[in-house]
Amino acid sequence: MPLCCSPTSAAAAAAASPGVARSGGLLRRSRPVPGVVRCKKIDSLRAINGALPCIPVSDRSLLTPVNLPVFRDPNMRNDTRLRIFSGTANPSLSQEIASYLGLELGKINIKRFADGEIYVQLQESVRGCDVFLVQPSCPPANENLMELLIMIDACRRASAKNITAVIPYFGYARADRKSQGRESIAAKLVANMITEAGANRVLVCDLHSSQAMGYFDIPVDHVYGQPVILDYLASKTICSNDLVVVSPDVGGVARARAFAKKLSDAPLAIVDKRRQGHNVAEVMNLIGDVRGKVAVMMDDMIDTAGTIAKGAELLHQEGAREVYACCTHAVFSPPAIERLSSGLFQEVIITNTIPLKEEKTFPQLTILSVANLLGETIWRVHDDCSVGHEPYSSLDID
Repeated sequence: MPLCCSPTSAAAAAAASPGVARSGGLLRRSRPVPGVVRCKKIDSLRAINGALPCIPVSDRSLLTPVNLPVFRDPNMRNDTRLRIFSGTANPSLSQEIASYLGLELGKINIKRFADGEIYVQLQESVRGCDVFLVQPSCPPANENLMELLIMIDACRRASAKNITAVIPYFGYARADRKSQGRESIAAKLVANMITEAGANRVLVCDLHSSQAMGYFDIPVDHVYGQPVILDYLASKTICSNDLVVVSPDVGGVARARAFAKKLSDAPLAIVDKRRQGHNVAEVMNLIGDVRGKVAVMMDDMIDTAGTIAKGAELLHQEGAREVYACCTHAVFSPPAIERLSSGLFQEVIITNTIPLKEEKTFPQLTILSVANLLGETIWRVHDDCSVGHEPYSSLDID
């Protein structure tokens, strides 16, 4: 059997063969020719680094399985991009918020060194996530504030997409203006610190004065805790004609007026006081009629309870039948417990924006939770929805 092993000889054989015809410079087979086999010359295999080339065989044990994306219902709240982390100030409230959202709290390691310095390490990835850090700046205020700043910095350095500082109680909020010369405005300083640490948004509950929102150079979502108290008071069997809402000082008149409007449009009374110094208050007189009525004293916070206790004494002197004390933030610095549990109040109603130790409880105390309020707001912020959900968005304070 003749073999043609070069392209030239193959072409010559093809031209001489009656079974191959040339058309336009190309060889075209018209019919097979028996007894003739053609082949192309192939260069010899070259060695690479002394080894002959071979076909690679993959090791399946080294292959990483590809996880296909899981498409979730957008209405489901177990969104993996939403992360809730808790500081050490109020972990119970953080857990309630996470439970409302159907999530687990993020894993975070917070500890203090022997010299008091704070160490924070996130123990899970937050890259590209919407992170919410729940940390009120309650007592010890400086410790909890510094912890919040370090948590924000840790999330920023971990490439979180958005960082929202959820501050149920905003410390230093009372230092919002200069009432005397050479005073600091600590509220503005704290706002600058939170912004510079890397927070993209702040969520606060019942600022001492709404003007403090303007101290931040980032968006601020301000929610009110009083509607939670309103729902509780509405469940009590108190005749609306017997109610009167009392502002413990002139500065809280707008808040008390809005509260009275929501509480069956109850009448308003005002306690006029003269403050002799920090945490020292002296009641002077009462504006309004409380005789024979159930007085509901409304304030944003109770610290030493001096203001609200002296106001309750005056209300009893003016003929009030019962006195209820209501506030969002229960700071309860000494001697608040002694004053509140002295029998002046029928009931003291607070929320859990600040954790309360067991030794600070007393029989007349009622604690309401704002976890659902904050949880719903967090979800709306994450879902890019309006946080103006009634009845918690506004108290029509003007």
